[in-house]
Amino acid sequence: MRDIEIQYEANTRGFYNKLVLKNGTISSTNDRNGIENPIVQTVSEANWNALMQEINKVDLENLPNLIAPTEKRFYDGAAIANLKIIYKGKTYQTSDFDHGFPPMQIKRVVEIVNLLFKPEE
Repeated sequence: MRDIEIQYEANTRGFYNKLVLKNGTISSTNDRNGIENPIVQTVSEANWNALMQEINKVDLENLPNLIAPTEKRFYDGAAIANLKIIYKGKTYQTSDFDHGFPPMQIKRVVEIVNLLFKPEE
């Protein structure tokens, strides 16, 4: 599944992070205006395949209907997050959910996406 792009975005008033996975790479940016160049890292084939296995378990058509398990984002208790998957030219996107508390159906996908980017120390 190389014809896929996965985007994970989390933000609050003072925080922004966007992760984009495609073609065996992951990029990260904290610039919500898209001016700064993102940091790009290679994803190992094993990690890419593990992510694709989890994506294959997700009903993409149902992504917009998933219910967030928590509502901390409503009172600034968590960043607002969403997951977007672009596959074969079609875009599938979740409703907003709390960063760190995704709907159960996409929990492993979100966990893997967030673990794949290694911030530089």
